[in-house]
Amino acid sequence: MEGNVSTTMAIYIDQACDLLSALATAQVLNRAATAWAAVRAAVVVPSMNAAVAVCLAMSVMLVVEKLSMALVALYVKVFRRTPERIYKWEPLSQDVELSSLAYPLVLVQIPMFNEREVYQMSIGAVCTLEWPYDRLIIQVLDDSTDLTIRELVQEECEKWSKKGRNIHYISRDNRNGYKAGALKEAMDLDYVKKCDYVAIFDADHEPPSDFLMRTIPFLIHNPEIGLVQARWKFENANECVMTRIQEMSLNYHFKVEQQSGSSTMAFFGFNGTAGVWRILAISEAEGWKERTTVEDMDLAVRATLQGWKFVYIGDLKVKSELPSNYKAYRYQQHRWACGPANLFKKVTTEIIMARKVPFVKKFFLLYNFFLARRILSHNVTFFFYCIIIPASSFFPEVVIPKWGVFYIPVVITLLNSIGTPRSLHLIIIWIFFESVMSLHRCKAVFIGLLDAGRVNEWVVTEKAGNASKTIQTSTAAMKCPNKFWKRFHFLELGMGVLLLISACYNCIFRTNLYFIFIFPLSLSFLTMGSGFVGTYTAK
Repeated sequence: MEGNVSTTMAIYIDQACDLLSALATAQVLNRAATAWAAVRAAVVVPSMNAAVAVCLAMSVMLVVEKLSMALVALYVKVFRRTPERIYKWEPLSQDVELSSLAYPLVLVQIPMFNEREVYQMSIGAVCTLEWPYDRLIIQVLDDSTDLTIRELVQEECEKWSKKGRNIHYISRDNRNGYKAGALKEAMDLDYVKKCDYVAIFDADHEPPSDFLMRTIPFLIHNPEIGLVQARWKFENANECVMTRIQEMSLNYHFKVEQQSGSSTMAFFGFNGTAGVWRILAISEAEGWKERTTVEDMDLAVRATLQGWKFVYIGDLKVKSELPSNYKAYRYQQHRWACGPANLFKKVTTEIIMARKVPFVKKFFLLYNFFLARRILSHNVTFFFYCIIIPASSFFPEVVIPKWGVFYIPVVITLLNSIGTPRSLHLIIIWIFFESVMSLHRCKAVFIGLLDAGRVNEWVVTEKAGNASKTIQTSTAAMKCPNKFWKRFHFLELGMGVLLLISACYNCIFRTNLYFIFIFPLSLSFLTMGSGFVGTYTAK
């Protein structure tokens, strides 16, 4: 009897404890809900509204910049404002008395690193340029770490040397400064002092035979010109959807950005290849520097601060390849986004203090060239379209105007597509692909601005015919066997999951119709994060 009473009392006590616990939990939850409501109203929502305002302002700045460049490019095309009509240009003709001495002595440099599949193509193309062989000096700057490839490249140079070409094979026992270091050391050789101009071609670029005949006259007849840049033509653009999308972005870069810069300010970023420099311009700009991973842009900025003008020839095309491997493309885009941001930090004072350029050009360099195109553009794409808009699904108080969500992105997208009309049907894929890549570009921008860990990371994308493979030049790099999990990119997968949650919430509660955009955006992150992009998938 006493046992039954004890058991009953224990049950009542347990139930009482459960009730008190439930009440306490309810009180805690109520307090937490009240606290969250207060924080939400006082901090989160105002912060979101402020972020929206900042992103809208950056969007307006970006669309104005793109519209202005597009109008300049359109003007150049409609009124046929070709470089030959703006600057003096006359074809070179061989003087009977002077013979080949009528041609200036030109240096051609081909920097390369373990380029097994393309070294013959690039060397062969340069050695068959239309130019007197006794007025052409060729340097093959081979930093290859693979001794077999070094031997092959050296044999190729010897083959062309026997055919009468003045070709020099140059290798180093280190990779100090990477490409900039190799170019800098090669320029210090005695015979280079005899040359007036230097053309540079990466190992995967194949110049047309009349390249020098079309570019050198600009430098000869216009002493104020320091650089002549040609356009890239992508031989493997049809290899996969990823290369088609790259073609769209790069065609816009050349046809709009480079063209507008050349036509308005006689300045644009040197593309690192397919260009000819006046050696005096390089010398006055203090030569190649190794302070960033965008040595080509660094040299271009310093040269223009010395008063030199640049010319872009849009109808002179140099064949090149696009990376078709997603991992290789990610590394490339990291360098292309991180390097300019880091350079912006280091060169701002130099631009402000420069005495040989007017205020207008300083403003163009700081605002148009660096801030708008290389800082704001990446931040707007990622923070606004991948963070702020999806996050606003959980905060109905945050209202984003329709012109910021729809009209501005449409205008920017259409402007980016004008360079490649044949790929207009891929514009939707381009939007989501670029949105995913904005994650890496935005991260790279902050790494560059903060001089963080990967700021000086240099990754070489080695072309291999119809495929690409990436080799990271690190002293601690080790070759690891391919594993199934290596195909996954967890940063993209994490973003994809978060966006999927946002899309589902938005769809269920219908705070707005953003889920129409967020759902495919989340699928894009998940697809690319799973390795289903490009021509090669790790297994």
